[in-house]
Amino acid sequence: MNHVRPYSLFTDFDIYLFKNGKHFRLYEKFGARPQTVDGVEGMYFAVWAPTANRVSVVGDFNYWNDSEHVLNVRWDSSGIWEGFIPNVKTGEVYKYKIHSNNHGIVTEKCDPYGYHTEHPPKTASVTYDLEGYKWQDKDWMQYREDKNGLDKPYSVYEVHFESWMKKVEENRSLSYWEASQSLVQYVKEMNFTHVEFMPIMEYPFDQSWGYQITGYFAPSCRFGHPKEFMALIDEFHKNDIGVILDWVPSHFPSDSHGLGNFDGSHLYEHPDKRKGYHKDWKSLIFNYGRNEVRSFLISNACFWLDKYHIDGLRVDAVASMLYLDYSRKDGEWEPNQYGGNENLEAISFLKEFNQEVYNSFPGIQTIAEESTAFSGVTRAVKHGGLGFGMKWMMGWMHDTLGYFKKDPIHRKYHHNEITFSLAYAFTERYMLPLSHDEVVYGKKSIIGRMPGDHWQKLANLRLLYGNMFTHPGGNLLFMGAEFGQENEWSFAKSLDWHLLDYPEYKGVQTYVKDLNTFLKNAPALFEKSFSPEGFEWINYEDGEHSVLSYIRKGHNIENDLVVVCNNTPAVHENYLIGVHRKGKLKEVFNSDATKYGGSGVHNSKAIKIEKEGWNWKSNSAKITLPPLAVVIFKII
Repeated sequence: MNHVRPYSLFTDFDIYLFKNGKHFRLYEKFGARPQTVDGVEGMYFAVWAPTANRVSVVGDFNYWNDSEHVLNVRWDSSGIWEGFIPNVKTGEVYKYKIHSNNHGIVTEKCDPYGYHTEHPPKTASVTYDLEGYKWQDKDWMQYREDKNGLDKPYSVYEVHFESWMKKVEENRSLSYWEASQSLVQYVKEMNFTHVEFMPIMEYPFDQSWGYQITGYFAPSCRFGHPKEFMALIDEFHKNDIGVILDWVPSHFPSDSHGLGNFDGSHLYEHPDKRKGYHKDWKSLIFNYGRNEVRSFLISNACFWLDKYHIDGLRVDAVASMLYLDYSRKDGEWEPNQYGGNENLEAISFLKEFNQEVYNSFPGIQTIAEESTAFSGVTRAVKHGGLGFGMKWMMGWMHDTLGYFKKDPIHRKYHHNEITFSLAYAFTERYMLPLSHDEVVYGKKSIIGRMPGDHWQKLANLRLLYGNMFTHPGGNLLFMGAEFGQENEWSFAKSLDWHLLDYPEYKGVQTYVKDLNTFLKNAPALFEKSFSPEGFEWINYEDGEHSVLSYIRKGHNIENDLVVVCNNTPAVHENYLIGVHRKGKLKEVFNSDATKYGGSGVHNSKAIKIEKEGWNWKSNSAKITLPPLAVVIFKII
């Protein structure tokens, strides 16, 4: 006997939008949702499975008997199966058992819209009531549009939740609740403006770091319940910290309980392997040309911004979406209708995604991890761009790390590597990343790449960060880099927090904290960070001394900063720089300060600016440059 009652949350207009790829709130319709029907409490289930001839809800509540609760297929050819099951409560494990019209294939799948899951390696979804959490971040949400704007400071702390800090005695990661105390306070004390989580959506395989997602609507149950994750975000907001999530619409795993071959057909993935399978990651690629799949993905983006108050989405592997020949040899891809290599369906999807989230959620930002020279990633859609707020500056990362790993004696031969990024810095709105990708796979840690003895390695690290924070754009540091983690990052173990028992690593941590504080209080470093008006070279040609000098500008000329980077261990006395204004130079920041582990060389007194021209400026001043250091001056 079938115990499913006919019931629907879908209107005809919902179905129209869904079929046309324009329904971006599908999380309010699909999945398992607590309902009361005719005075009876239970759960409404809805799933998209157009190739099915039967769909059942199976779980502990019916002893996994697929004849007990068979859903009803809608009459409108939408492919949606739905129904109300009385007396099913929250906390029940369940899956959809799908009998396909395609050669009698039978699949057993977790809920694509499920809010909660079993702990891996178990794979079932868990019924959960997402409503009822009382948010306490009203103030943040009201002023977020200003706080999170592109003319505000962006210093992002990238976190892999599972390995940031472990409870060693219990051999486990922190819970969401524990992180709402320790992680929030740490990010606040370090003065980062934002935290970015590597994918927190449910994933089956720890080694994927979360980038192979099976539960797109479920925060990983490894660390607690969904409302506990809400509480973590709430706590960040109450402490004036924005939250960015990594989002992965580029590919998904082929695990038997996931989206792949969902109803016995290529439902979510593209049926052509040349467009639907990623060889490098051995994963499946979404069919961006299928309307219902577009609705699923954009609804997922909106879900995190809506239900979890997320402030930004960093979109992973955008380059792999944009090009049909990405990581493919000749003969392994097919040109688009115009003969090009662009994936027109994916490009259209990304534009529509950005338009929807920016229109519906004021104050959020989207950030593209895009490693090619694709034009217009951060240009508005109405002007022909993809519409992202920012793009990771992979070229800067590659060139800068390549430069810094060289012995300072050789840097004069590679001066162009450290200056080249400014040739294209304003072609997009860039975020400068020193991310997790740079500290794995034998690449060494960031400090492990620095040349010289131990003191020089630490000095080079501070110099690198100083260069990064004064370069136009936002900044992102992966966890551990802020105190000079020596070992490569491992997803399986905690950061090396014991290093902070040593003064030299504590000095690096203090330095990054002070850099963040300085950034927040220096309008010249963020008000025009994405405009050429905010940057002016003093001298980019002094390769002989490996010295860079430049001016950062905000709206008020009184806030201008003069930045000088000495990329060698030689101290330069009476180093002459051009200055664009009259007055005196006052040193306001120095990476060589003794409290950071530096040698203490500094400009103790204000330096008179002379009326003699230099470096194409009408004035000049003689300064002292510490070894392997960045020095910042203000004109008084």
